[in-house]
Amino acid sequence: MTGCLRSLRAHRVHLLARRARRLARRDDGRAVIEFIFLGILMLLPLLYLVLTMARLQAASFSASLAGRESGRAFVTAVTAADGHARAQAAARLAFSEFGFDQDATVTVSCDGSPCLRPEGVVRSEVRIEVQLPLVPDFIADHVPSSVSVTSTHVSSVDRFVAR
Repeated sequence: MTGCLRSLRAHRVHLLARRARRLARRDDGRAVIEFIFLGILMLLPLLYLVLTMARLQAASFSASLAGRESGRAFVTAVTAADGHARAQAAARLAFSEFGFDQDATVTVSCDGSPCLRPEGVVRSEVRIEVQLPLVPDFIADHVPSSVSVTSTHVSSVDRFVAR
């Protein structure tokens, strides 16, 4: 009787091993497909996040540079009209350096009159509308597809400047 039970157990073990091999053969190659599918599924949002953050960081650098340089250009001008033109030109250079030729504005204001009086304060405010990358038009119609990046820079006119 014990010999019969041993052979029955051996037969069951053999059947289970054969079934396991058959199931294992059916799964051959699926791990590669799952890895590729899940890799792409996780990589695409990560790639979009990196692209978006890089664009926002570029806008931040551009806004900071444009505000600083427009303020410096304004306070070193001879007249206020010349200062506004120089400030706009300096800001345009900073915007184009980072690829923000459109959707970027600079506003220069003074704390008193005349603007270029000794120890006068000039405030440069920069605003850049950053369009989020790869947003289709049908989504952009319903959800905001841009982010505003702003920067403010305060410059002072030299006390001993001769104009």
